[in-house]
Amino acid sequence: MTVDKARVILRMIGTAFLGLCGCGLPVAAADLNDLYQLALTNDPTFQSAAFALQVARQLRPEAFSALLPSLVATGSGSRAFGRTRYTATPEVDRSFDTDQWALQLTQPLFRMEAILGYGEARAAVEQAAAQYAAAEQDLILRLARNYFDVVVAERHVAAAHSQVTALNEQLRAARRSFEAGVASITDVDDTQSRAALAEAQVVAALNDLESSRAALEAIIGTSPPALSALKEAAVLPRPVPSDIASWINHAIAENPAVTAANAAVSIAEYEIDRSRSQRLPTVDMVATYGGNYSSGNITQPTNFGTNVRDRQVSVQVSVPLLEGGALRAHVAEARAKKSKAQADFLAAQRQASLSARQSYSAVFSGVSQVQALETAIAAGRNSVKGNKVGYGLGIRINSDVLNAEQQLYSTLQDLHKARYDTLFAGLQLKAAAGELSAGDLRAINALFSPNPDSDPAAENP
Repeated sequence: MTVDKARVILRMIGTAFLGLCGCGLPVAAADLNDLYQLALTNDPTFQSAAFALQVARQLRPEAFSALLPSLVATGSGSRAFGRTRYTATPEVDRSFDTDQWALQLTQPLFRMEAILGYGEARAAVEQAAAQYAAAEQDLILRLARNYFDVVVAERHVAAAHSQVTALNEQLRAARRSFEAGVASITDVDDTQSRAALAEAQVVAALNDLESSRAALEAIIGTSPPALSALKEAAVLPRPVPSDIASWINHAIAENPAVTAANAAVSIAEYEIDRSRSQRLPTVDMVATYGGNYSSGNITQPTNFGTNVRDRQVSVQVSVPLLEGGALRAHVAEARAKKSKAQADFLAAQRQASLSARQSYSAVFSGVSQVQALETAIAAGRNSVKGNKVGYGLGIRINSDVLNAEQQLYSTLQDLHKARYDTLFAGLQLKAAAGELSAGDLRAINALFSPNPDSDPAAENP
């Protein structure tokens, strides 16, 4: 168990213990980096990619072994049983033993298929490394997305509870006005209806929170602890550099999916050359050293043993002459695979460019949206206060107050979601350019706090 994993698990145990005890002590919240350490060892999708890379890395030594010498030892032992009758002699036992052994060393001198196979293996390792990098980026994105979803869901639950509290207060005010004869029963019914609807929204928000926590648990392998949240005063980062063309160029050249697709094209090219090389001769040097021992024979009148040692060095040439059309079919198949790989490579480049464009636009539009929502919230608070005062003076009706409160809480929820969506769009932009790493999670952690500022959704307007 790593130190980081142990630290996170101990923190989770402490969170659960304090929750069971009902203690009022502050509990340290986990952040993105803590959960990332858990996800590295617990997420099955990422683990599958890691093992796939380990498998691919063995392709190079396997392919290179076809170019190295091989040594084979063979041996056998036998006993012959026989009885032989010679002219004018009685039948005699002619049983004897025979032992044979040999060492054969083979050194390939020219095997073009093996040489090309080694190049293909190197390209396959490059492809697997790119796929692993893509899986690592995907893990970061999935973790961040689900982490943000949990935090946003928690804020929505708090906002829904606050809205219920505000509506209940307005319901009491409407009843007092009705009893005083300055409001109609319709105001009471309208407020009560909206309060009941807010209660239903609390239930829906709790369901969303549970679903988000379950999705996060599927990645980290354990129940999520208390999570750090974005500081209210945090300034959302903008892309650096600010030139979209730079991001698109990086995406086309360095996106892991593009790199993997490019390696697939190289693999297909090697496969074409390998198929063609099967028509070429192969040349091997073969050196043999062996022994042969026999204690007798079955044909000679007199037994005599033999013990032979022999050495032999030769060059063997093998030339394929007829193969029934299989090589032609292999070449055609390899060409079709190359065409497919080239199409996939072009598709990967276009998808990377599209992802970079969309993420870049999402970051800047998200920052603008957050600024607009913050302005709307400030105005919405003033609107709620003004409508409440006007309602007390009789110049505003009950529905004005209810509409202003509903608009404010809806805007608050939109703001929470927009802030985290903007952060996530920044991660997606770096992933499209092939630059996303664990360091980006640490940078986001600097914007988080275990005890963030009070949620404006929890404040009564």
